[in-house]
Amino acid sequence: MLRRFFATLGFLSRLAPARVIAEEDMRRAMFHLPLCGLVIGVAVCAPALAGFFAGRPLVQAWTVVLLSVYFTRGLHLDGLSDVMDGAAQHTSPERFWTIVKDSRCGTFGVGAVVLALLGQTALFAEVLGHARAWMLPWVFVFGRACGVCFGGVNRAYSRPGLGGLFLSGADAKAVCWALLLALGPALWLNPLAALYAVLTVLVLLTPLYRLVRAVAGVNGDFLGASIIMGELAAAAGLVLTLAP
Repeated sequence: MLRRFFATLGFLSRLAPARVIAEEDMRRAMFHLPLCGLVIGVAVCAPALAGFFAGRPLVQAWTVVLLSVYFTRGLHLDGLSDVMDGAAQHTSPERFWTIVKDSRCGTFGVGAVVLALLGQTALFAEVLGHARAWMLPWVFVFGRACGVCFGGVNRAYSRPGLGGLFLSGADAKAVCWALLLALGPALWLNPLAALYAVLTVLVLLTPLYRLVRAVAGVNGDFLGASIIMGELAAAAGLVLTLAP
């Protein structure tokens, strides 16, 4: 179990040594996503939690976003970019998957990444401005839990390849574990934020859910996009509970 956790963390981030993951371990990786999110969240929020740039929430927020991109190697943003490029330009499922597999980044992909990063920075700054830095690691847990749940709902549409192996692990056990880790602490500490986050992510992921059916498939890029949308939804949920 611990070996698979660190293998997953190394695959998703720079916080553990990268290594070749066996096929069976890849199938079990989804179960470890939320806890990997907690480790990543604590790591990227560490400077803010330690008080660096105190009183400058925008700088702190930018630092959190910068470290998130660095530690995750931009993996999930790359997925968001690919999906948005394909969604904006596809005229058929075949055309969509051709665009998604293209290593080049188009206008819509760049725009989606820029908006996501700006959104995270603005939302994180609001949370940090209210001295709620300790809440931010939950955002990264919630985002990866959304990835597990999205994968579970769409697992039947998974395409062959690395993403398909990863998504095959989004079974009922992994989904229940993800929901427990994402919502359990939040319902205890800030239930209203959890409610707002769930409602927001349902709005954000519904078009993605429909796109899966329109293009008759889902891969790791969709998973990355759902994680970014989950992070944005969780941060928005926190902000909506803060006094103006």
